[in-house]
Amino acid sequence: MTAPVPATYTVDPWDPGYGVARGDEPGGPESSARLELDLELKAADWKPVDPQVVPLPGSVLFLDGVQRIDARVWRHGDGPEPDPGVLASVAVGLVRCDGAAEIVDVAVDRGLFAETGEDIITRHARYAFHHAPGGLDKLVLGVTRRMSELEVTLANAWREHSDVEDDLLVVDGPLRGRTHLARTVGYVKTHQKSYLQREQAAVVADLAPGQRSPVFGMGTSWERKSWYLRLPGSSSAPWSAIVRLECSAELSTPDAVALADITARVLPRLASVPHKDPRAPQNLVPIGGLERQLRHRLGDAALLYRSLRSAMAA
Repeated sequence: MTAPVPATYTVDPWDPGYGVARGDEPGGPESSARLELDLELKAADWKPVDPQVVPLPGSVLFLDGVQRIDARVWRHGDGPEPDPGVLASVAVGLVRCDGAAEIVDVAVDRGLFAETGEDIITRHARYAFHHAPGGLDKLVLGVTRRMSELEVTLANAWREHSDVEDDLLVVDGPLRGRTHLARTVGYVKTHQKSYLQREQAAVVADLAPGQRSPVFGMGTSWERKSWYLRLPGSSSAPWSAIVRLECSAELSTPDAVALADITARVLPRLASVPHKDPRAPQNLVPIGGLERQLRHRLGDAALLYRSLRSAMAA
């Protein structure tokens, strides 16, 4: 009986920054999302909403993560063709704002994402194997899922030991996979799709800084409640400084409306300014500071890449 051929790896010389899948959901700018526009106001009665005076949370938590593809690799085994994989570094962090912003926790993780494989150990890092089927572009979705898992773990660990029971957790990006977290909203800075009908989209364009749209229901591959908010510092463009927030579809409409009012009271004061952040005002100040720290925690990309090449050659 022929013994199996030991697996070896080849590092793809193609720049790992290319070919990375981005965006929450595939497709063009027009969305086929299922909308329920009559939750807070009837669709025909939509208008800009001034937030009600509501009790503010004891602290606001911002959860974010960054990921970097360190290398794309090919695994050579028994088969006639090599199997693709990506080696990625992920960092997630949590910022607490209760008068001042403070990074309270950070976690860094590195992994090999592929259909088959094993841990890869280099001089400077260990990449744990994570099963992730698909081609090179689809493998990046495995990296994103791993980052989401780490974010949930970080938030749950902090809340378990925190003495603040009325905090608000703001997750940078869509809430998919994290809708079970209590008192949590997803914060979406960019608009890759047009979800609303023309009449309701016109209401969003008319929002003044600090105003929000009515809460509505939205379903794609998953369900949530959502609303739009305009931050201060906008230009004359109709959708300038507009962000979209979302919460669990399991929340009642009154609870979702109260959460929308809280975000409209809290988030505008944290908007960034253009001379400090090119993504102002949508990239909130606590998120921008956290992202800078997380990118630093990912480590030196060139050093890790050279280390990988040396390990593969050996």
